[in-house]
Amino acid sequence: MHVFVTGAGGGVGRAIALRFARDGYSVTVAGRTRSTLEATAALITQSGRGAHPLVCDVTSRQQVDQSVLAAEQQLGAIDVLVNNAGISDSAPFACMDDELWKRTIAVNLDGTYHCMRAVTPGMFARRSGRIINIASSAGKVGYPYTAAYVASKHGVLGLTRSVAIEAASRGVTVNAICPGWIASDMTARSVARIVARTGKTDSEARTILEAMNPQGRLIEPEEVAEVAAFLASPDGAGTNGEAIDI
Repeated sequence: MHVFVTGAGGGVGRAIALRFARDGYSVTVAGRTRSTLEATAALITQSGRGAHPLVCDVTSRQQVDQSVLAAEQQLGAIDVLVNNAGISDSAPFACMDDELWKRTIAVNLDGTYHCMRAVTPGMFARRSGRIINIASSAGKVGYPYTAAYVASKHGVLGLTRSVAIEAASRGVTVNAICPGWIASDMTARSVARIVARTGKTDSEARTILEAMNPQGRLIEPEEVAEVAAFLASPDGAGTNGEAIDI
């Protein structure tokens, strides 16, 4: 079994890669920074599973197609795709930079599309496969100062639901996971932005984000990985077109 994980250099992506390795998968870890990808791959190989780090910018359809081909040549057909690569920047909408909008859509939505397009023909032909898109609670509701991020994640959910209908009769499932605020580098950057813009302390800024999660705490990357593992398992075979909250 072979899983292809984007944004796998750390955080949620690394947790997902390690979780699938524990379930016996060979893992392609894709992302933009070779050093972090190699660190993830080393952890996987230490566990006795195969790992293949690939530098890939998901905003480039050509790079994605080449990376999927290289991954399959190295580790065999891709059984599970986890679209985890993502970015989050913030700005008041009325003064938001156009480049922030374009960059966020390119990574979060176009990147997910590129990876899905690269693997679905093979999965449909084999009549087997799982696609798991890491979306966000921001894919279901709006948040201030994050219009680009919210729009991109709403787009990911629409893409997930639409392709899931086409995939259902072909032995493939397509689902999304929608975490709230996660204990991750992305959240740490959000905390830093709040501190810089409001003068609040690091602790005060973190408390603001924690309060946005119903349980009043940050979600651990491993919690997201567990849901991804379920969706790829035999028990997840009947789950399709869903947007699962964490």
